[in-house]
Amino acid sequence: MVEQSQRSGPLLGVRVVDLTTMVFGPYATQIMADLGADVIKVEPPGGDATRVINGGPAPDMGGVFTNINRGKRSVELNLTRETDRDALRRLIADADVFIHAMRHKAITKLGFDYEAVRKIKPDIIYTNCYGYSRRGPDGDKPAYDDTIQAECGILHVQALMNGEPGFAATIMADKIAGMTALYATLAALFHHANTGEGQEVEVGMFETMASFMLTEHASGQLFDPPIGPAHYHRAVSPNRKPYKTTDGYIAALVYNDKQWNAFMEALKPDWESETFDTLKKRAAQIDRVYALLGETFADRTTQEWLDFLTPLQIPCAPVKSTDDLFDDVHLNAIGFFEKVDSDVGTIRYPGVPTWFSRTPGKISGPTPHVGEHNEEVLAKQAGNARDASPDG
Repeated sequence: MVEQSQRSGPLLGVRVVDLTTMVFGPYATQIMADLGADVIKVEPPGGDATRVINGGPAPDMGGVFTNINRGKRSVELNLTRETDRDALRRLIADADVFIHAMRHKAITKLGFDYEAVRKIKPDIIYTNCYGYSRRGPDGDKPAYDDTIQAECGILHVQALMNGEPGFAATIMADKIAGMTALYATLAALFHHANTGEGQEVEVGMFETMASFMLTEHASGQLFDPPIGPAHYHRAVSPNRKPYKTTDGYIAALVYNDKQWNAFMEALKPDWESETFDTLKKRAAQIDRVYALLGETFADRTTQEWLDFLTPLQIPCAPVKSTDDLFDDVHLNAIGFFEKVDSDVGTIRYPGVPTWFSRTPGKISGPTPHVGEHNEEVLAKQAGNARDASPDG
């Protein structure tokens, strides 16, 4: 059970009714919960499918699900039944935010589109998490991270770099869209705080990722008429990769003129040339620059390069695994990981990555089992409804 008194953060007092599944929406509401919001996760019979997609200490506690649903309260409802739809309506009446990840036709058929929900709570913040905006012709298309990566250009720029399309080895579209849903919802809450007005918010995964990719990969296509291709050449250079050392790999970026001059002065490579003495010149020959650096870094160990580059203030890092992060000196020094006891054992959660001097967030409790809070949440809502009824 997650008591309100256990919560802390700038969203303390905000109640969220969460009908999202998988990762896109739950990642947004995970951050809300970490920042103090009371997130009521409404799950279908049997629970969110993400519960079982990878291993965990209990059948319904897969690692991905456990991480992105911590600190929430779970209510299991079958929304094909009128009694359960009534229960959801009672939850909405007491909420500040309603967020879902169903396609528009599906949520409308259930009777919980924006117009229906605002009749229950006129000032509600109502956030739609879609694959594609319903305002366009693809509004009813299904979407997953892989297909959105393909459509937004990620696979294309990977092919420019590596010779063939390749997925990013992380569910990038889901998580970036989740953060976008978060900031969009918070912006609507800010407007509500100033005016008392609720509103409907729409976040499309495809539109989000198109915006994300076109930050740097608009380039020459940004201008009308276009003056060049829509990609940032440095980012897609085939030679842009971790440098192989004698015992591993290192990531290093000898980028601006100050860093370049310091590197050249300290190393004095035999290929030193005025041809590369400014960032503009290096940018025009970036493939060649990366190739020469790659040859240079092959002569020492990773640690020798770290010891060489760090005093010169040149950004550098060894190539680590995600397993390594759990033992990272910096992360552990700042208390990044939070241990939470649960009925399936101690869970070491990656913690809240942001810091607030007055309202720090925290992980307020473990991940719930399916329907764990049905009695706690629904009994309270039913009581509130009776108290508010004309018969008392």
